[in-house]
Amino acid sequence: MGFAPQALIDHAALGHNLQRAREVAPHSRIWAVLKADAYGHGLERTARALSSSDGFAVARIDEALRLKRAQCQHPILITGGCYSREELQLAARHAFEIVLHQRQQIDLLDGFSPDQPLACWLKVDTGMHRLGFQPEEIEPIAERLSGHGAVRQLNLMTHLANADDLADETSRRQIASFDAIAPHHFTYRSIANSAGLLGFETAHREWVRPGIMLYGVSPFAGGRGEEEGLLPVMTLRSRVISVKQCRQGDPVGYGGSYRCPEAMPVAVIAVGYGDGYPRHAVNGTPVLVAGRRLPLAGRVSMDLISVDARDCPEIQVGDEAILWGRGLPVEEIAEKAGTIAYELLCGVTRRVEFIDQDIDRKGSD
Repeated sequence: MGFAPQALIDHAALGHNLQRAREVAPHSRIWAVLKADAYGHGLERTARALSSSDGFAVARIDEALRLKRAQCQHPILITGGCYSREELQLAARHAFEIVLHQRQQIDLLDGFSPDQPLACWLKVDTGMHRLGFQPEEIEPIAERLSGHGAVRQLNLMTHLANADDLADETSRRQIASFDAIAPHHFTYRSIANSAGLLGFETAHREWVRPGIMLYGVSPFAGGRGEEEGLLPVMTLRSRVISVKQCRQGDPVGYGGSYRCPEAMPVAVIAVGYGDGYPRHAVNGTPVLVAGRRLPLAGRVSMDLISVDARDCPEIQVGDEAILWGRGLPVEEIAEKAGTIAYELLCGVTRRVEFIDQDIDRKGSD
């Protein structure tokens, strides 16, 4: 490992987290959600590691085509659906399943005669108020699509808005609204995202759609993946590139937002917002160096961060620094930066080296 950040991607952890989803929803098939480059973990590598899933869900057709180019044989669901006749033709050619969430998408199907009709998922808006048809619209739309030449199978789905808060009644109201829709037009149904899967058994249907939990992150506000029996998949690490002996009162970093409270060692680590480490991480955000949690000292810059190394007097150039992952939950770093773990994982940049690993649980890699 050089003096530059690396993202270790633990394939065994991906498999473990998928198995955890199966344990919680044993009677459901699993769409493993791989949108946004598999939440920043790499689309193709993640698909290979999750090959025992029942299908893959992506947001856009370009993501589905990437999976096809990688020789993926799984069913692929495009949750954003298609927006042109050309996209419909591609979806039919590759047997992609598509979501229908607005009238224009249904109108596109009229007059479309593919060699292979499409499996379609009607999306009902049960309370998210983002995409989807109102519950009272579903029956006439389903009647319109039943027997449609471009549709070989019709399914029903919705998306939970507040499932990350188990005490919030919104999810229960959404599930009740979904269940009030007559099921006779639909082959399969799907409600649960990660939070719905783990927190609401009543949201389990023929298909569930875990996303963030597959990457070892809790879907619940204030939660940690380990509390849900999950393992972190991405470990972002770098190395100490300098150790400075600073005097009491010395400012550290841009703007001098941190001043040394006493004479102390300050370690500089080769990572910054140019790599995807959050610029808004506050002083005190932990970094794991030589097994010890050292607090961030000063502003995050493009290539570098500094930490207070008083609790690690033996620190030296070349020591490994873990920014999140094994031993340091990404959820904690996100909280310190005023954001969510999803954003941190998706934000790791292209100049970070990604390394595929099956990590030894005893600690070697």
